[in-house]
Amino acid sequence: MGRLAYSLSQSESGWKWSVYDEDGVTVAAGAEGSQARALAAVDITLRYAAQAGLRLVTAPRRA
Repeated sequence: MGRLAYSLSQSESGWKWSVYDEDGVTVAAGAEGSQARALAAVDITLRYAAQAGLRLVTAPRRA
């Protein structure tokens, strides 16, 4: 089963988020106007990934 990690970073226009596979390759990314919306986008991405057999097992990577 694959592993995933994510990162959040604040930018001038809001929050950027990324989801990475166990090799550090970005598998999804986006930007939202608020931290709450960015976290929700990460959550949705991780839920879809879980359906494909992937899971978050590392601590979040915060930039």
